[in-house]
Amino acid sequence: MISYDRLWETMRNHGVTQYALIHTYHISPGQITRLKRNESVSTHTIDMFCEILHCKVEDIMEYKPSNDKL
Repeated sequence: MISYDRLWETMRNHGVTQYALIHTYHISPGQITRLKRNESVSTHTIDMFCEILHCKVEDIMEYKPSNDKL
């Protein structure tokens, strides 16, 4: 599973709020909701967040192995 927990910490560290994402950077509230729910988003969205936050991909997302057995 891809987790976006690091995104919220990186946003705090850079002083970027969800309000700013929506109103300054024109990120849709739907995209933010998808990230909060650890749902899939496009690589374009990840690229936009890296550009906004001046960070690396690993600063906003990480892979966590699933507990489900195949």
